[in-house]
Amino acid sequence: MRRWLALSVALIALVAAGFLWTRDRPVAFAAPPPAAEADPEDEPDTGLIAPRSPVTDADREARRFGRYDRDDDARISRDEYLANRKKAFAKLDANGDGRLGFDEYAAATVKKFGKADRNGDGTLAAAEFATTAVKRKAKVAPPCVPE
Repeated sequence: MRRWLALSVALIALVAAGFLWTRDRPVAFAAPPPAAEADPEDEPDTGLIAPRSPVTDADREARRFGRYDRDDDARISRDEYLANRKKAFAKLDANGDGRLGFDEYAAATVKKFGKADRNGDGTLAAAEFATTAVKRKAKVAPPCVPE
């Protein structure tokens, strides 16, 4: 009985702590209307203004479609769709025979291993292995607009 009581008290304490911890976080607001239409009393007095991209999702998809539609017939053929993959395959096919052997397929990985193995002992220590991680692009934080 005491265990159940202690567990329920601990659970309630965790929920209360979570509520208190998230209570005072700033909230991002949508961009206000243009200055001509803006009413100073309607604007929020605190918070962040989220930046808006001038490129819409429809524009972005139209650009993507245009990159694939090479002959500008408003249709993407199978060959147009696979063109990017053919380029990637051609880069990997070092001897140009139209087939990928394991050595050709793994060539980039072998080079990456060779660069990471700084002492040349054929194995990667933890510090060496860390250099093989994929370099991800940093997410750009939206700029804070001062009030």
